[in-house]
Amino acid sequence: MEIDHDKIDEAVLALLWLTLHDGCRAWKGFDWATMNRLYEKGFICDPVNKTKSVVLTDEGLQKAEELFKELFTQKP
Repeated sequence: MEIDHDKIDEAVLALLWLTLHDGCRAWKGFDWATMNRLYEKGFICDPVNKTKSVVLTDEGLQKAEELFKELFTQKP
């Protein structure tokens, strides 16, 4: 089985939107490799620090909300 890392990244970014607090912070309880890829893509700030949350960039916030709606909401 070959894993599509882009799809994993999209799902994790959408789930980060679900856990947003303080406007742009989300709990970072996901796989480190995925968090690193999201950082490299410019969706989150550097996740390597002692805090338990990560800051989403403006682009990351927008993309996370779009993906959350696409992946996890019901269509009318």
